[in-house]
Amino acid sequence: MNVSLQQLKVFVAVARERSFTRAAREFDLTQSAVSRCVRELEEAVELKLFDRTTRQVELTHAGASLERRIGRLLDEIELTLREERAAYDGHTGVVVIASNPVLSSSWVAQGLARCAAAFPELTVCVRDQPQSGVLASVEQGEVDFGVVSMAEPLAGDLLHAQLVFTTPLHAVMPPAHPLARHASVAWNELHEWALITLNADTGVRAALELAFNANGVKRRPVQELGHVAAVLRMVELGLGVGILPIDAHWPAISASLVSRPLAPVMNLATLLVHRRNRSLRPNAAAGWAQFSATSQTADVSPSASQLQTKPTVARDGVVLHEP
Repeated sequence: MNVSLQQLKVFVAVARERSFTRAAREFDLTQSAVSRCVRELEEAVELKLFDRTTRQVELTHAGASLERRIGRLLDEIELTLREERAAYDGHTGVVVIASNPVLSSSWVAQGLARCAAAFPELTVCVRDQPQSGVLASVEQGEVDFGVVSMAEPLAGDLLHAQLVFTTPLHAVMPPAHPLARHASVAWNELHEWALITLNADTGVRAALELAFNANGVKRRPVQELGHVAAVLRMVELGLGVGILPIDAHWPAISASLVSRPLAPVMNLATLLVHRRNRSLRPNAAAGWAQFSATSQTADVSPSASQLQTKPTVARDGVVLHEP
């Protein structure tokens, strides 16, 4: 069966107007062109759709049934195309992003708030996934873009990444802990303490391994958890020293604990990623721009050197970052 959208539209117009002449005006066609269009549709569906006389046009029973169903379908098609056009031209529709749960509870939530304020008709949905799942979802086109945190440059050539910000790792402990007496903590000072950190789903564990290797710290068991609150609770209970990324983009530590920057500095980079050879839809690009609003970096895939920020300076126990 070979039926065109134009034939269906003309049929519905004739059925509505009960006139080939008025339907022809609607489509800027001749009456004979409309008659031919309807006749070809009848031949294609093998049904008589109209009873024609010299004075009037009436739908047959089959024509009336078809008109009701086709009319609804054409309305749905028109609405769908209009919505897609609006999503392409403006800041409406749905954008889907993927992020690990820790970032979703902090910086990603701030990005969602910026999107909602800037584009009230744009819906941004977040999928909480392990970091490997975020990258897989972006590669497979299941989401518009993703948010990941890494200590090393992004591997492979399938993804385009934009560095948004970097965050130094800190040691977290109660104020009375011996390590809290110093403005910063050297990595080798951790060797005698049990360590508690975030797991591989957030990228923190990989950064910790790099720091251990770079600073000659002996490998040792590390308690790995999925949420910052769980790490902080164990530290509060004296079960070990926490290792966490500390800045305004990540969940804040509780008032009962203090943090000290680890030296030398080991940074965790937070990146926006999307498929390298697939352009973002305009509404997704608008969402991306809101999430990257805090970035002062160029839109490039970061090299190893770009994963390091300027030195962290501690004064009287207060951590500052050089501009």
